[in-house]
Amino acid sequence: MSTRQTKECVMLAAGLSSRMGKWKLMMPWGDGTILDSALASALSFCDRVILVAGHRGNELALYYQDHPRIDVIQNPDYEAGMFSSVQCGVAAVTSARFFLALGDMPEVTPDVYRTLWSGGDRDVCLIPGHNRGKGHPILLPQRAKALIAHAPEGSTLKDVINQIETHVVSVEEQGIHWDVDTPAQYSQVAQWSGRACTMTSK
Repeated sequence: MSTRQTKECVMLAAGLSSRMGKWKLMMPWGDGTILDSALASALSFCDRVILVAGHRGNELALYYQDHPRIDVIQNPDYEAGMFSSVQCGVAAVTSARFFLALGDMPEVTPDVYRTLWSGGDRDVCLIPGHNRGKGHPILLPQRAKALIAHAPEGSTLKDVINQIETHVVSVEEQGIHWDVDTPAQYSQVAQWSGRACTMTSK
């Protein structure tokens, strides 16, 4: 398999979960956890997931240590904000194009990844859209790696994306909008998706 054909995904899983009040990534979802579900969808299409950990990162490293296609990368500066985790994860990317996904979005399906990958120009940023709203994951072109690595202090992911031509790719899945940050969102997304979940975590 050539480097250009390899499909890699950077998944962010470093946050403090402060709005949830507990570690949301390990909260139940289906037969596993929120993060398990997000990873399963990515791995159904991608060859490798670079999982960026921070808060309780050693636990994530142990939890996924036997998975051959998950590489857990520790971001020592995760409390500096999400973009520091983006930079940490993207530094480990070896493919040309790459996905950027969020670990707290358990209802993104493999079809979203598949649709983005076949969505057009390799040199643009592809963003999934549903009902006029944009979501995640996104598919970034090769040149985004240098823009992210050399972004000025205080930059955000939006600042980088604004430097790249973007196309919105229509998808059928509402899960591109459903992140789980609070107890209310957890219950709401579980209801929308038909999941029977309770507010416990590992």
